[in-house]
Amino acid sequence: MGAIAQIKDGKVVESNSAASLAKDTKKNGSTMDKEAFLNLLVAQMKYQDPLEPTSNTEFVSQYAQFSALEQMQNMSATLELSRASTLVGQTVSVNTTDSTGRTTTIQGMVDYVVYENNKAYVSIEGNLYSLDDVYGVADTKYLDAYDKAETLAAAIVKLPSYENLTLDDKEYIDELKEIYDGMSKYEKSFMANALVERLNKASNRMDELVKDLIGDFMTAMDELPAKEDLTIEDKEKIDKVNEMYKGMSDFEKKLVSKEHKDKLEEYTKYMEELGAGE
Repeated sequence: MGAIAQIKDGKVVESNSAASLAKDTKKNGSTMDKEAFLNLLVAQMKYQDPLEPTSNTEFVSQYAQFSALEQMQNMSATLELSRASTLVGQTVSVNTTDSTGRTTTIQGMVDYVVYENNKAYVSIEGNLYSLDDVYGVADTKYLDAYDKAETLAAAIVKLPSYENLTLDDKEYIDELKEIYDGMSKYEKSFMANALVERLNKASNRMDELVKDLIGDFMTAMDELPAKEDLTIEDKEKIDKVNEMYKGMSDFEKKLVSKEHKDKLEEYTKYMEELGAGE
């Protein structure tokens, strides 16, 4: 597979990946293959001094040495390609230096690997980079935690200022708070303390606004006895709480927690059962 060059205004545009390829190609251009060695060996035999000919043993020894070196190079190439293949699907960091000496850091997922000019290359977003330029492999757990924290942080930043918060923001803030509370300790470690504090303050502000609007209902609910302590004498209290709930607007009803709604429904049914038993 050959490298693809980008043409602009009739000239080749050198990318960092192209520079990486060119650098390694130049470095490996002086490598001697077996054919070149044999041609050199034949020339040596052809033009040797007839008065002091080189022994066949010496020629065989030279060839054996070259064959051993070639095997070592092949083994090294196999190991390098194997190492590069393990990076497929991984997110890696690459340092590349262009022809001007400017170093750029690239991060991305390795799509595939190729082997050219006795060198292994990784493909990232369609560009080839030398395996030698790969300096780091990101852990999947780290990337997931970082991305999750980054997404949440971006959402918190978009929240209105504390003074401008209204109950219209409650549903969104509750969602963000639920996401944060559901994060692991490791995931939370990526969150800036200032952003966590901002989210907590926004959540507390919502509680204050809810209390201001439906505080009487919440207080009445909290003052009800535990279910096992309920008697028929508590029916009047529960009826009063039901009237308060029914008198709320649709918006106010949305502010009532599921816990309070379920509790009121459960207590109401229990009162009906107690009344039927008399």
